[in-house]
Amino acid sequence: MERKELIYYFNANAEKRDVWIRRNRYYNKLLNKHIHFLVQPDSKILEIGCGTGQLLNFLEPKIGVGIDFSKEMIKIASSKYNRLKFEVADAHDFTISDKFDYIILSNVVGYFEDVQKVFRNIKKNCTKKTRIIIAYYNFLWEPILKLAEKLGLKMKEPFSNWLSRKDIENLLYLEGYDVVKSYELILFPKFVPIVSAVLNKYLARLPLIRKLCVESYIVARPCDPEEKREYSCSVIIPARNEAGNIEEAIKRMPKLGTHTEIIFVEGHSEDNTLDEIKRVAQDYAKEWDIKYFVQPGEGKADAVRKGFEEAKSDIFMILDADLTVPPKDLLKFYDAIASNKGEFINGSRLVYPTKKESMRTLNLLGNKFFGIAFTWILDQRFKDTLCGTKVLLKEDYEKIKENRKYFGEFDPFGDFDLIFGASKLNLKIVEVPIRYQERKYGRTNISRFKHGWLLLKMCFFAMRKIKFV
Repeated sequence: MERKELIYYFNANAEKRDVWIRRNRYYNKLLNKHIHFLVQPDSKILEIGCGTGQLLNFLEPKIGVGIDFSKEMIKIASSKYNRLKFEVADAHDFTISDKFDYIILSNVVGYFEDVQKVFRNIKKNCTKKTRIIIAYYNFLWEPILKLAEKLGLKMKEPFSNWLSRKDIENLLYLEGYDVVKSYELILFPKFVPIVSAVLNKYLARLPLIRKLCVESYIVARPCDPEEKREYSCSVIIPARNEAGNIEEAIKRMPKLGTHTEIIFVEGHSEDNTLDEIKRVAQDYAKEWDIKYFVQPGEGKADAVRKGFEEAKSDIFMILDADLTVPPKDLLKFYDAIASNKGEFINGSRLVYPTKKESMRTLNLLGNKFFGIAFTWILDQRFKDTLCGTKVLLKEDYEKIKENRKYFGEFDPFGDFDLIFGASKLNLKIVEVPIRYQERKYGRTNISRFKHGWLLLKMCFFAMRKIKFV
């Protein structure tokens, strides 16, 4: 259908739009609720193809702008939601130049004459932190939706392009976007007590079955991998009973970015770890910016948070004091985040072969199991969730910290607080393979069975708070 015909159609049916939204309120509630889950509070949001504005209003933006090529749709939206801004404009060539935290395209890509041109046009409205959220119909549902229109169960809509996930991802790639995650939702779009909840909350999330869902989602970010910035770095080293590794950590530490700050957080050791940290800080004071603190509570999570609280640099890095991850490998993590290849950089010990002494067989199997589980739960690839080395920008950590009320105080390790927080923020997660070394001093603080049980509980926690929402 030509553009003029599309505009005429939507103008003529504008008054019926909200009637159909109410008639299919269950489906629209699921759609709106999930996009709301993807969006942080008090954000600046631009919605392309906003229709009568009900989704944009539901998202409760700090600043909300909606555009649509139907003047009748915009007229209704403006009269209903006067705190938001609506404009008659075409997605292909609108001239709004403001920057937004989120750009929403909900079930509209099929009406674009040139999807690639639209993706190119919205680039001017992006910062490096903007997230593009695209919801679109699964092309497998085309005959079912057309039948629903004939039966009067769905608003009749003009012919649209039925793009596959690969089609949309390819167009995003061509215009310099990077897909953060993609997945499917809503297996049964009508409300039947109990049945709908079971199908949409649980079965729709299962592998293979999810491919049958009516609604698909892509979350993307603007990305220019060649644009490398220079940052200062804070390396946080939690240390409990690690006296023999303290000086080695400094000797083997590379210079990172514009400035490297090293922060030891001592964890009430039974050996002379604290004294050794003080000695090393004094001996290497001319060469390194070294600070040290004693953690106020117990556990690695408490130590990491104390280190982050005291850190002053642009990038936060965690390095375990056992040095099973070689300090020199931090250069790889720095390069990955500084070149914008990722926003949350996670170490992976499971790519290269490990020495027999560095990881026992049961630990290896457990790590692989949890990697598969969390890849499914978070809709981003994870090979090794338990590697202690994690790197992120300070500004992103501050957002994770603000979001902590959603998850609560649940994680004694600290790893999953960061992983789940990064996933909730739709950060691009990238893994850097490292060669895992055997410990040279002391013994591990990890109990395979006790902590394995805790990790299993983490899986169920993540399913409840992230997957089955």
